[in-house]
Amino acid sequence: MNDLVYFLFITVLVSMIINTAIALYGVFTKPSLVKKFIALTIFSDSINSFAILIGFRRTPLGYSSIAVMPSLPQSPEDLKNFINTAVDPLPQALVLTAIVIGLAVNMFLVGLIILFHRHYGTTSVKRVRI
Repeated sequence: MNDLVYFLFITVLVSMIINTAIALYGVFTKPSLVKKFIALTIFSDSINSFAILIGFRRTPLGYSSIAVMPSLPQSPEDLKNFINTAVDPLPQALVLTAIVIGLAVNMFLVGLIILFHRHYGTTSVKRVRI
C-alpha cells in the first residue's frame, strides 16, 4: 500500500511540474492575451496544488488525519500522535488566500483584455502598432 501511495505522490508531483512548465510556455510564447490569461490561470492553479501537496504528511498507514482534535488529549502521547499525523493547515490557509486574491487579479485582467480589445480591435500583441 505504501508503494502505491508513493507512486501516486510522485505521479501527481510530476504532472504538476509538467503543468507549470506548459503554462509558463504559454505565457511567454503565445501572442494572444486570451491564451496568455488561460496559461496564467493554469499556472496559478498548479502552484496552488503544489502548495497543498507540500502540506501532505505521510503516516505509517499512508494517510494523514485532519488538523482538528475532536476532544482534549488524555495524555502527552495522544497529543504527540496527533501532531505527527495531522495535516499542516498553514499551506491550506495560504492557498485559500491565494485563490481569493487570484480571482480578483483574474477579473482585473479580464477587464484589461476587454478594454485592450475594444481599443485595438484584437487581442494579439503582435498586431498592435506602437
